[in-house]
Amino acid sequence: MCADTPEYKDTLNLPKTDFPMRAGLPKREPAWLERWEKIGVYDKLREKEGRDPFTLHDGPPYANGHLHIGHALNKTIKDMIVRSHQMMGYDSRYVPGWDCHGLPIEWKIEEQYRAKGQDKDAVDVVEFRQECRAFADKWVDIQREEFKRLGITGNWENPYLTMDYHAEAVIAGEFMKFLMNGTLYQGSKPVMWSPVEKTALAEAEIEYHDHKSHTIWVKFPIVRAVEKTGARSQLLGVNVVIWTTTPWTIPSNRAVAFNPDLSYGLYKVTAAPEGNWAQKGEHYLLADNLAEDVMKAAKVEEFVRKRDVSAEQLDLLICAHPLRGVSGGEGEWDYDVPMLPGDHVTDEAGTGFVHTAPSHGADDFILGVKHGLQMTHNVIEDGSFRASLPLFGGEVIITPKGKEGGANTAVINKLAEVGALIARGRVTHSYPHSWRSKAPVIFRNTPQWFAAVDRDIEDGQGEMGDTIRERALNSIDKLVKWTPQAGRNRLYSMIESRPDWVLSRQRAWGVPLTCFVKKDALPSDEGFLLQDPAVNARIVEAFEVEGADCWYAEGAKARFLGNEYDPEEWVQVYDVLDVWFDSGSTHAFVLRDREDGTKDGIADVYMEGTDQHRGWFHSSLLQACGTKGRAPYRNVVTHGFTLDEKGNKMSKSLGNTIVPEKVVQQYGADILRLWVAQTDYTADQRIGPEILKGVADSYRRLRNTMRFMLGSLSEFSEADRVELADMPELERWVLHRLAELDHKVRTGYAAFDFQGVFSAVFNFATVDLSSFYFDIRKDALYCDGDTPRRRAARTVLDILYHRLTTWLAPILVFTMEEVWLERFPGDESSVHLVDFPDTPADWLNEPLAAKWAQVREVRRVVTAALEIQRTDKVIGASLEAAPTVHVRNEEVLIALKGVNFADVCITSSVSLTGDPLPAEAFRMPEVEGVGVVFEKADGAKCQRCWKILPDVGSHAHAAVCGRCDEALS
Repeated sequence: MCADTPEYKDTLNLPKTDFPMRAGLPKREPAWLERWEKIGVYDKLREKEGRDPFTLHDGPPYANGHLHIGHALNKTIKDMIVRSHQMMGYDSRYVPGWDCHGLPIEWKIEEQYRAKGQDKDAVDVVEFRQECRAFADKWVDIQREEFKRLGITGNWENPYLTMDYHAEAVIAGEFMKFLMNGTLYQGSKPVMWSPVEKTALAEAEIEYHDHKSHTIWVKFPIVRAVEKTGARSQLLGVNVVIWTTTPWTIPSNRAVAFNPDLSYGLYKVTAAPEGNWAQKGEHYLLADNLAEDVMKAAKVEEFVRKRDVSAEQLDLLICAHPLRGVSGGEGEWDYDVPMLPGDHVTDEAGTGFVHTAPSHGADDFILGVKHGLQMTHNVIEDGSFRASLPLFGGEVIITPKGKEGGANTAVINKLAEVGALIARGRVTHSYPHSWRSKAPVIFRNTPQWFAAVDRDIEDGQGEMGDTIRERALNSIDKLVKWTPQAGRNRLYSMIESRPDWVLSRQRAWGVPLTCFVKKDALPSDEGFLLQDPAVNARIVEAFEVEGADCWYAEGAKARFLGNEYDPEEWVQVYDVLDVWFDSGSTHAFVLRDREDGTKDGIADVYMEGTDQHRGWFHSSLLQACGTKGRAPYRNVVTHGFTLDEKGNKMSKSLGNTIVPEKVVQQYGADILRLWVAQTDYTADQRIGPEILKGVADSYRRLRNTMRFMLGSLSEFSEADRVELADMPELERWVLHRLAELDHKVRTGYAAFDFQGVFSAVFNFATVDLSSFYFDIRKDALYCDGDTPRRRAARTVLDILYHRLTTWLAPILVFTMEEVWLERFPGDESSVHLVDFPDTPADWLNEPLAAKWAQVREVRRVVTAALEIQRTDKVIGASLEAAPTVHVRNEEVLIALKGVNFADVCITSSVSLTGDPLPAEAFRMPEVEGVGVVFEKADGAKCQRCWKILPDVGSHAHAAVCGRCDEALS
């Protein structure tokens, strides 16, 4: 609304603000970052006394590269959690951290050596570790600045690093708690092994991808049966057929497994092509549900089922290894292969019989231990067969570049040569890969160090159970709240079925397993492990001062063993800890030991991606349950993965990656943060150019709302403030909505529901305010003099300003600071130093809200009726109208007459009647009993407010209405 003539225009109370329409965020945001650093906002917040602490413990990103969009999502969610809880009255702490040890960094340093033609193993281990430390340190500094650019608040000057000396000392100390409480043991069992990286990997370091594998159907001839069964005469010479996708494991076979609950039969080949591997007259034992598929794969033309074969018969059969007696085999495979029952065998694929190599499979190992099968050591660390293995020595399973070597083909060719195959093929299936090298892994039997998850711990911390597994499962259900709840189910099932934790890695860059073993003793011998608190204390003390490098220094063994032990009698372990043990221990050196940690060493929140159910959530839970008896967190919040606009996984090769730095350069960090707030982070979310354009549009609409408030509050002072009792109904309705929204905002932030918070605030700002309240009150704000109505509206605008600015500050950290400083400039001023304002209980007014819900419904009908007239060019603006509104419901009619309904509809006047609805009245089906008859406003147009009224021209000031005449006077 504005006057037609210059002299009247200058008398209006038009908005006044320097707040720009265009944000210019990419250029302006760095200045706010500098300002916050100068003020020391994070430190100032710590000075607020009497607050309950709230601590989000940071899952450490890896210090080895620039940030990707997943980092931006992760850190922004964390920042919103921290900021919102601070503004709800907590002392909300955030110590950022970094994972610094481990294979990815070590791999980068090795690459540098390879590029120079140097041998990494020829370099002194301490010198090598120092190069790894310097590499990690460089990337910590780079990532810290990239995170800060996103507006992330926290103790950036004093983050935690797993390679800090104190951290290394605590990690070693936490490991030695496992040493002392009896859960640590050395075992030889198959673990997932990366031939590329030459180390064991934990489940958390594995990802599954499609992989094309060889498949073979192999004959194991029955050579005898335990006497007394009669099976000898009936099944001698029959072949048990197995199917495998890992032909390279056949040389390590020690048994064949069957399931007693499956149905098996004896099958005879009655017709087959000439020269076929499966020959006419041969007899095979097969699971009945799979026999037809096997015969088809073997190209058998006809076959018959001879009879049943019972589990009792199978249990007593002895087979020969298919390579028994092979030329050049040197007797390597001249041993018996027993048939053993196993629940892991199914008839969903294969033959119903499973070839068992205890050194190369989890189920195989369990079965082997149960029945005393011999372990083999045929595969060495580089993924090749030991040189001394007959026929196959030196053949490679997985090459150093992660490709298939010749081992599978060599084994297949030899089996074919000796007539042991009936079929071969290829199958694409989900297969474990290292998430770092992206190369396939193998199961390989190696001596490793484990934490037993089912061994009783007598440490006086058994409230949640006596074993790590019991404590973990009870913690999940009794101590932790999960957001979303599905996270609980995922982690629970993983913990429920997981094997013992492989703690050791055969690498150099990490915290060593600080333990000693008795020379020439076996792991099962008493006294095999040295368990001495004094030795442990010396190690921790040295690590505090010198870091873990001192473990590798000359004379370290004698130094740590002290005078009590002869160094010649003990072997020092040089494996390093799984980096998940490092990060799993962070609760001890961050939450427990730091001044800005927590009194009980437990975090209020852990928040990471869904992959961390097998990663950090998992390892932290196991580690803490082993050392302190319970989970180190009270809440676990999980976000999904970020996909492109089409729902595809981001990939450099596809060219669909979104780099946070580019988004910040184009739009500003607040747009990226707003994208996070608008998405349901608990599921996989999408991002791309079109999505970001939509986010930027939402931002502009919100910015315009804030700009309108700033302009309308120009020169507002406490003297202008109006009490609730003196406010018009419309203002009291706005306050009611604010009270409702205050509850929703606080509840949403407490539940980490940023999408719900932003959606509620944004809809309120754009629908309730911009399209309704502001639209109605512009007339009073611009055209009224110093009236109670205008003062009430400005009071409400001030209240709205404080709430919207603070409510949105955790999300739009830069923009809300800009909005704040427009009204409250000053060297020490910042929206991030204030709390959400308290909301008086008497703002809630349900009867008033119900009344105004009716008013708004009728207004919708009037607005729609006028829009038709505007479209038909009957009128140019709603102020040219004076509609008659027919309302059938008497209660609604009374409600409308109790307000200035013409102002509500932004018309010059309006007539309200309970008369029956005329036939020509405009109706809306969803608003029953309301009809609008259009009429033009009667009178002249006020040259100041543009209303068309009969009294225009009859006042002291020419060409204005009575209200404007009074304002001009």
